[in-house]
Amino acid sequence: MGTARTIVGMSGGVDSSVAALRLQASGEPIAGLFMQNWADDGSGECRAEDDRRDAVAVCGRLGIRIHFRDFSSHYWADVFEHFLSEYAAGRTPNPDVLCNREVKFKHFLDAARDLGAEYIATGHYARVRRHDSGHLMLLRAVDRNKDQSYFLHQLGQAQLASTRFPLGDMLKSDVRALAASSGLPTAAKKDSTGICFIGERDFREFLGRYLPAQPGPIRTPDGVEIGTHPGVFYFTLGQREGLNIGGVRGFAQAPWYVVAKDVERNVLFVDQGIDSRWLMSTGLTTGDAHWVAGSPPSVDFACTAQTRYRQHDQPCRVQVGDNGTLQVRFDTRQRAVTPGQSLVLYDGDTCLGGAVIAATDAPLPIPVPPTSKDPPAA
Repeated sequence: MGTARTIVGMSGGVDSSVAALRLQASGEPIAGLFMQNWADDGSGECRAEDDRRDAVAVCGRLGIRIHFRDFSSHYWADVFEHFLSEYAAGRTPNPDVLCNREVKFKHFLDAARDLGAEYIATGHYARVRRHDSGHLMLLRAVDRNKDQSYFLHQLGQAQLASTRFPLGDMLKSDVRALAASSGLPTAAKKDSTGICFIGERDFREFLGRYLPAQPGPIRTPDGVEIGTHPGVFYFTLGQREGLNIGGVRGFAQAPWYVVAKDVERNVLFVDQGIDSRWLMSTGLTTGDAHWVAGSPPSVDFACTAQTRYRQHDQPCRVQVGDNGTLQVRFDTRQRAVTPGQSLVLYDGDTCLGGAVIAATDAPLPIPVPPTSKDPPAA
């Protein structure tokens, strides 16, 4: 078969299948590689074996070689341990961002080079283009509904120079149509959702295996106890489901939303109203920022941002600190901006980079009233 110049990350899904199909149709010498990123403990359905079989079937249909690599130890050390530590600290991490940076565009890229390839390719919906100045730009996909540049914002110049995104100029509907017309066995396969290592199992049950949580009080921002939670780790800002708060005497018959977590004292704060003032902020600070081009466009500039995937562009102003962190001020109030999630910055379709959200200027509920177990105030 000869040496493949590009190794395609074959996930067993329709997107990676069509990515391989398109590259092969262009005359590119390719091979596939299936990554095992999670050593499943048997407690759920991560679909890894089904995905592996589908990846093999697609490569057989295309007549290309497929390689297999086990990156589960890297995933555990570089992604999952961070995932757990963030939840333990009361934050809500985004493991897909870390998985792309630490596994798919690091260990996968290294494995492809060990196989003699120059490039890797994936089924991500994104584009790469060279700027007039010479540096590579990460662009949103043509299909904005499927665009995944948010999850790829930690990539740098060396990674982009070695990566191809064959689906960046396609609509998802056209991807499925091409897969069907080409007889690919994954043409009608349902897209995977959520985090692979959790799969179809219950999130609370899964997280509880690694972070045993203790029940605690649910309070209003004024300190009124109105219920009990199974563990603050299981909730994120703005969440409505799973609170199990019925009618509360003295309060309106309206939904309750998580507005804050006190991990140290194991208290969950909730309020009524989807746009509760406790959930609203206009500014945030971040940890160290990563820039796709290698440096920020300026130390003080206007752009748009997303604080979560699928959010519409939000105009903002960014100030870059001497230590690499960011101070961001939005033009309008934002709801449920969540520490631990990624702030990703854009100039039109160009992804500039991003950083992990550290804190916001949303108001904080009152301190938890002392209990009999608390030491008296000094």
